[in-house]
Amino acid sequence: MPEKTSYSPRQRKSTILEMLKNEEEVKVLHLVEFFGVSGATVRSDLAEMEHSDLLQRVHGGAVSTKKAYYNMSLNDRMAINKNEKIHIAKACAGLINDGDTLMIDSGTTNKYVAMELAERKNLTIVTNAVQIAEEFVFNNTVNVILLGGNMNLKYKFTFGNDTVAQLQKYRADKMVLATDGISINHGLTTYHFQEADVSRCMIERSNSVIAVADHSKIGKEGFSYIAPLDSINTLVTDSNYENAHELDAFRSKGIVVEETAV
Repeated sequence: MPEKTSYSPRQRKSTILEMLKNEEEVKVLHLVEFFGVSGATVRSDLAEMEHSDLLQRVHGGAVSTKKAYYNMSLNDRMAINKNEKIHIAKACAGLINDGDTLMIDSGTTNKYVAMELAERKNLTIVTNAVQIAEEFVFNNTVNVILLGGNMNLKYKFTFGNDTVAQLQKYRADKMVLATDGISINHGLTTYHFQEADVSRCMIERSNSVIAVADHSKIGKEGFSYIAPLDSINTLVTDSNYENAHELDAFRSKGIVVEETAV
């Protein structure tokens, strides 16, 4: 009899999300049998995923949230907290000078940042996001390096070993990091485990890191860990947050917090 495939915690969670794309509900008993792990392990996975707003637990299993952020289209994500993201993007652009070399990962807030930078002069931009590279197509003073690798077709970003290997060739003055969660307890996190290694490498290859995150990301944890909180120098957010204690804690760690009025 063939042995069961061994799944890491990250692989289990990714597989559960894939199941929920096709089914209204997943059952704990089925997941126990499918993964070959204990009921306690499955329930722990589901609890962590519910905490990240990826699903909703119900008796005996879990269901997909009505419109989980993880499953939204790029255009749907662009519309969420759009006004806040635009204000954040304007403030972030104010921290970037003509002539800078930038690394920019994917994310809807970073798309708005790219729109604000579209007419800047003599920038060099290294990105893994097709939609960000496209913003500079009519600016012949900007040098755009679009990283190759595997492609996430839904959200138009590249990832994987080839992407990270190419990143090792470059250094940047600044990185603009779009994060899905930023907190004292969990650091910097993202919904996309595929991109976490790319974002981490960009942080390592940049002299200064600017995180952009609207109020809904403050104090929250995404699906996949990127890096510790002290990896960033500046956070640009909006003033609609509820977790003021988190921002105070960020400042106590020496992080500059820029708040935009909306």
